[in-house]
Amino acid sequence: MELKEVIGRRRTIRFLRPYRPVEREKIQKMLEAARLASFWGNVQALDAVVIERATAPQDVLDALPVGTAIGGFQFRTAPVIIVWFVNWDRVDDQGNRLHELVDAGALGVHPQKSHQYLDDVLIPFFNAAREGIRDRGITEADCGQGIAQATLVAYEEGLGTCVIAAFAGKKLRRALRLPDNSEILLMQTVGYPAEDPLAGGQRPKLPFEQKFSLNRVGDAFPRDAAVVDELTRAGMLCETAPLPYRRDELRYLQEQYGLSEVFGDEIPELVKAVTAEAADDQRGG
Repeated sequence: MELKEVIGRRRTIRFLRPYRPVEREKIQKMLEAARLASFWGNVQALDAVVIERATAPQDVLDALPVGTAIGGFQFRTAPVIIVWFVNWDRVDDQGNRLHELVDAGALGVHPQKSHQYLDDVLIPFFNAAREGIRDRGITEADCGQGIAQATLVAYEEGLGTCVIAAFAGKKLRRALRLPDNSEILLMQTVGYPAEDPLAGGQRPKLPFEQKFSLNRVGDAFPRDAAVVDELTRAGMLCETAPLPYRRDELRYLQEQYGLSEVFGDEIPELVKAVTAEAADDQRGG
């Protein structure tokens, strides 16, 4: 499957088949893709815990956040949930990762001089700027690249995924035994789609010319109609949502999963969960 087709089918898949397990080799391919993603300073701070519903301990399953139809109800049904987290200890160990780049022939021509330069100049600079680098979000951005690569592999393997922010995650942190110096970034449900892979068609997007500029903001990057036609034929650009059958599909899925007609009106349960966790934190739980 070509990359353009994979990107074209990257629709958020909220509805997964709970009865069909996901082969571990497919999850491994996702993780392999994330591991190979480019990362500033070679720090490789993106880690993950794979929760496999069929084998996970009950306390781990019980620690999954309360979700709503608009985001997170999949936690109740997804065969696999990947908890992506940033491991800040990897940033602290950046010096060793830079030295590995020299040994690999990726940084500097003269190995001995390059190692010396790292020790004398570059590593002290990064150590001094560590907090500023952390605040700028470049570590999280590079983590996002890894998650995106894993997502593309999932679609290529015929899987559906939905990436969801982790609310009320303290209980989950404890159950998963995450390192103290870490932070949950996102949770990704993975399984075989129970809905059409197009998920109703292309969601609304801002105009190309409004988002991208050439040389300075306000001068739109020229959009070539021939390129648009090429990408449409390749399946990267597709018909705008909703497709004709989408409302019927949603009603069917709503009945199958026991959801409300208004996605997200279960939100009070989510608020209760967050409030309970905050109280637990204040008690030192």
